[in-house]
Amino acid sequence: MEHTLDAQRSISADNAIVIKGLRKSFNKLTVLNGIDLCVKRGTVLALLGPNGAGKTTTIRILSTLLLPDSGHAVIHGFDVVREANKVRSLIGLTGQYAAVDEYLTGEENLLMIGRLYRLSHQDIKRRTQKLLELFDLMESSDRPVKTYSGGMRRRLDLAVSLIAAPPIIFLDEPTTGLDPRSRLIMWDIIEQLVAAGTTILLTTQDMDEADRLADKIIVIDGGKIIAEGTSDELKQQVGSERLEITIAEASSFEKAKRVAYDAGLYLDGKTRTLSLAATKGGGVHQLKQVLSRLDEAGVDVENVSFHRPTLDDVFLTLTGHRTEQQPNIEIEKQKVQK
Repeated sequence: MEHTLDAQRSISADNAIVIKGLRKSFNKLTVLNGIDLCVKRGTVLALLGPNGAGKTTTIRILSTLLLPDSGHAVIHGFDVVREANKVRSLIGLTGQYAAVDEYLTGEENLLMIGRLYRLSHQDIKRRTQKLLELFDLMESSDRPVKTYSGGMRRRLDLAVSLIAAPPIIFLDEPTTGLDPRSRLIMWDIIEQLVAAGTTILLTTQDMDEADRLADKIIVIDGGKIIAEGTSDELKQQVGSERLEITIAEASSFEKAKRVAYDAGLYLDGKTRTLSLAATKGGGVHQLKQVLSRLDEAGVDVENVSFHRPTLDDVFLTLTGHRTEQQPNIEIEKQKVQK
């Protein structure tokens, strides 16, 4: 046991986070099934996966909120189980929902957390003012948080997690539900933190977010890592281009759905599009086949285009469906068959 821990401490010299063989089950449901990963200091690792894949469970174990069944996790050389108190002094956590006191003002929330961290009065005041400015909350700092918008609450939640200036931050879907402006503000702040040397482990369902922020991406599904690499490396795995066909408004999208299922395409009912990751050099042939099937079904096509693969295409190819914001093809298929 000690030998294993010593080996992990050695690995931690270049890595802020090291996970080896992490397992966790709830009753008979296995949520994590032997996870291995490392996060280099001063970088962003994005953890992608469908709901129930084990992303949040991983975050909870790393933040000492949940005990693993087996395996090890080390934060800056400290074991998350054996040395939990030391780990807590090194991390900040922003969960999926803002964890701030809505009856206190924004400034009072920051001051309170600073006192709980036992920072000096001078440091608390200095950090509070700096964070209110950084997160564009100065004008609303004296208002109760219950009057804040969703985006303002999320920014305050992240600010609270930074009051003690931790070297490692866990962000569990930090921009879910935010408007575009608030999301961009959060992205800018995260980039500033990383530029200053902070290490971030990010879970997200936003492929644009992962594409912009992550130095490395890990895709997890069924409690296992199924792919990892940079954004460009993962995109190269799914083909050189993506074929997208838009169905004309006057045509039946139900007929187009049946063609999509038969041809193995993915569909988006909101945009009335069918798509697939085209194989290298085979895009034109695949296009001819699909267009022929649509013509036989009496479906008119409004537009045809080829695009470079996106992270959403990677997610779709690896897990069998798009992110949770997108239609699940299996559910749609069952509806059509009924």
